[in-house]
Amino acid sequence: MTHRTSRATRVLAASLGAGVIVPFVAAAAPAAAATTPTVSCTSAQAGLAAKLQKDITAALANRSGTVAVGLYDRTTKTTCSLRASSAYDSASVVKVTVLATLLWDAKKHNRYLTDREVSLTKAMITQSDNNATTALWKQLGMTKIKGFIAAAGMTQTVPGANGYWGLTQITVTDEQKLLKLITAKNTVLSDNSRAYILKLMGQVISSQRWGTPAGAPSSVSVHVKNGWLQRSTHGWRVHSVGTFNGAGHDYMITVLTHGNSTMSYGVTTIQNVAKVIHKDLVPTTTTSSATVQRYTPTATPQEAFPAVPSGG
Repeated sequence: MTHRTSRATRVLAASLGAGVIVPFVAAAAPAAAATTPTVSCTSAQAGLAAKLQKDITAALANRSGTVAVGLYDRTTKTTCSLRASSAYDSASVVKVTVLATLLWDAKKHNRYLTDREVSLTKAMITQSDNNATTALWKQLGMTKIKGFIAAAGMTQTVPGANGYWGLTQITVTDEQKLLKLITAKNTVLSDNSRAYILKLMGQVISSQRWGTPAGAPSSVSVHVKNGWLQRSTHGWRVHSVGTFNGAGHDYMITVLTHGNSTMSYGVTTIQNVAKVIHKDLVPTTTTSSATVQRYTPTATPQEAFPAVPSGG
């Protein structure tokens, strides 16, 4: 069967998560300052919840836009949340769900990924390649995607319609559910599937290792996937999900944002939150080279999208 898509559809699909401005989208107005967020934390470790609540709140002070935060550390049974059920356009963060769906479906049919699927999944996660994502999204189809979301208990996630995978609605609650599935034995994803997802999230190209890894100590392994997209409403969506293991901790962080005036502003907001979380959970004076590097996001981060004509 031949599928025909309009030029406008192709343009939007190419721009999702890439930070490329769609020609027919109007420039976003500066976002108004958000009301003071209320961060809620609990922990089995004495004093940790109060410290995290105070520090995350301080990190978000005077930041414009709307921010949602999720933290879970298995070791200390620590949880923090802010706007956990607020919905955001996923941008490229949904690519982890696409990969998980593919592996879940392959497990059901007792098969390995094909060479083509291996190539597409690697490009999708490590380089955030949009063309690869579109190919896998079409291959899977809405029935399988919704099937995995249901199996994962991600009841607040709504797949983007008409092929617009970057407009999938996500929440902190559901992204944290997904990260928990990826990082611990369960009946939804096989051990091999979980290891493959973590492997690719650990191999994301250096220019995209911003966000939740910021401030992570060198003793902790880092797995990350980010997303960024500008639309006429809510300005830039900038998101980061990451899992971290080591130094006696096993934790995951989700930060979703929109209403950012620029991509760089959103990245800074996320990294301010991530730095205090890492510092409070794993106090150290040493950070890994991967997390202290300077990263300056641009309006068109073309190095991340080799498949997009003329760099995005």
